[in-house]
Amino acid sequence: MTETAGGAGRVWGTAEVRAAVEAYWAAAGARDWEAFSATLADDVVYELPQSRERVLGKERYVRFNREYPGDWHVRTERIVADGEARQAAVRTLVTVGHEEMHAIHFFTFDADGRIAGVTDFWPEPYEPPAGREHLVERY
Repeated sequence: MTETAGGAGRVWGTAEVRAAVEAYWAAAGARDWEAFSATLADDVVYELPQSRERVLGKERYVRFNREYPGDWHVRTERIVADGEARQAAVRTLVTVGHEEMHAIHFFTFDADGRIAGVTDFWPEPYEPPAGREHLVERY
């Protein structure tokens, strides 16, 4: 079933949710911060439960990713999308140097098809690296 989002006239289905997630990862991987920003709602909330961090708002979240250290690469392994509920779960393989780790990401979307929330789960709890305190709040 698809639905038309209020005001935007956007038709939602599994394919649209998958395409939005794919655009997000493609922009992040290309370090195309303008395209990445375009996938996000202005009031996006990004959460990292293992490090107890939260980033509020598009500007901070884009900057968080732009400033993230290292030469990281992400390969999407699986996307499970729900067009009706406007959400997706994604499994990725993240490579930083020679280290590989799997992560699970949960996405929610606003009525205009922009990402409103991202929650990332990494393999192990960890303390966040220094230098991003200006972008995050701890909980």
